[in-house]
Amino acid sequence: MQSMRFIFPVVFSILAIVGCEQLPNSESPQSNFQQVYESISEQELKQHVKTISSDEFEGRGPTTDGETKTLEYLVDNFKSLGFEPGNGNSYLQAVELMEITADPNMQLHMGKNTFEYQKNMVASSKRETPQVNLNDSEIVFVGYGVNAPEYNWNDYQGLDVKGKTVVILVNDPGFENPESGKFQGKTMTYYGRWTYKYEEASRQGAEAAIIVHETAPASYGWSVVSNSWSGPQYSLVSKNGNADRVAVEGWISLEAANKVFAEAGLDFSQQKAKAMQGPYSKALGTKASITVNSKLKKSVSNNVIATLSGSVAADEHIIYTAHWDHLGKDSSLKGDQIYNGAHDNATGVAASLTMAKAFSELSIRPARSITFLIVTAEEQGLLGSKYYSEHPIIPLDKTVANLNMDALNVLGRTKNVSVVGMGKSELEKYLASAVAKQGRFLTQEDRPEAGSYYRSDHFSFAKQGVPALYAKGGNQPIDEATAKYRKRANVVVKGCYHQVCDQFRENWDFGGIQEDTQMLFDVGYSIANSNDWPQWSKTSEFQR
Repeated sequence: MQSMRFIFPVVFSILAIVGCEQLPNSESPQSNFQQVYESISEQELKQHVKTISSDEFEGRGPTTDGETKTLEYLVDNFKSLGFEPGNGNSYLQAVELMEITADPNMQLHMGKNTFEYQKNMVASSKRETPQVNLNDSEIVFVGYGVNAPEYNWNDYQGLDVKGKTVVILVNDPGFENPESGKFQGKTMTYYGRWTYKYEEASRQGAEAAIIVHETAPASYGWSVVSNSWSGPQYSLVSKNGNADRVAVEGWISLEAANKVFAEAGLDFSQQKAKAMQGPYSKALGTKASITVNSKLKKSVSNNVIATLSGSVAADEHIIYTAHWDHLGKDSSLKGDQIYNGAHDNATGVAASLTMAKAFSELSIRPARSITFLIVTAEEQGLLGSKYYSEHPIIPLDKTVANLNMDALNVLGRTKNVSVVGMGKSELEKYLASAVAKQGRFLTQEDRPEAGSYYRSDHFSFAKQGVPALYAKGGNQPIDEATAKYRKRANVVVKGCYHQVCDQFRENWDFGGIQEDTQMLFDVGYSIANSNDWPQWSKTSEFQR
């Protein structure tokens, strides 16, 4: 990974560190910034969320009629606001996807145990082939499945797993042993993400990679795995048909894992404890088999990109991101079949459109260009943003910063702002300035162990070296009334993540989204009117 630190001019000095307080802002007599800032309304945000999370949009599944309606809605809004097409003469960037739908009529055999699809296992294949067979593949427990030289950790050290099935723990070694000094304690690194674990197993030559689900280290329940991994799954079309990926990628429940280890004469919890102490592997002496039949369909989805040209340095861009997609429809469900995705992520789309309107109403355009990139297939592994970052329309060395919006705060106004991945870049100075104007303060996200920095679209920019910020309303309600509302509403928000009940609710408090939209508007405006090129912090993995 090439860090943008070696591309961008190094312009920060002691003066620049405090420079965010001296940038053109609402104090400028020539600017109507403050008036526009205050015009960002709860009602406008609410209406956008209500519209695009309605049943009419069919859960906004990529390549469906729901996508067509969503793209029309986005493009019409950007056009009406005077934003120009961001991709030549088009507002769209085509993203070629491979849709792979696994036949649910499958069973996973591990030793003498047989596990049923969605009940206690899910499995699929990223290989672009209608059938993969795993036949009597030796099972090896590889601890956390991590190969991290900088942490002096390699669970694959001395192992030959070619053709074998590796069983892997979720998260990384620091999570349940935060005082050990391993990795970053409870704060998840990328090594804890399931995406990394499949990637590393593939590099090691394994034939199958099975992750053991546990709710706390995964940060979500089994139902999320079951829903997210069933039905059509997408990947970017590859030149080699993903032949270098493991043949089978899957999850098993904790209950299933206990049975597999018990048959091998082992106690799962004891084996896990050993894996927490240092690099660890253990052959189970049993074998795995499964046949995954898949329907393959190449399809094209689209990112939406729209730009308001800067008044001075139009070739330099601040890029705001949000994902428009959700999980679509599931005709096999009884009753409600639509995953409306109101919180995730109609809220981020609503903030984008509302913010775009605010930028369009400024009496003086920002010096740098403002671009909104509303991406597809985030729910399938950040595919839309991954494609864009690998095929950028705006050169990466002209991309000053990325500001991301995903699942914004419907729990009311807060005293604090949660910075996901706090301490990673100098963008936080601009954020701190914007937050101070609101009488709020910055805190780390309340569950850094969930690895949220690696789970939304800004990560695709970060991997390419572009400083990326992800921040939203925190966990401290502004007053007692909000605290009571928050307690009630949070039950619904958490319980409906990736469920059909993630629907718009009239009683949602949009004050928090309003405040956060104003905040991010201020951050982007300030960076766009500066000469600065914010850098990664020296301790950030992306700086390296």
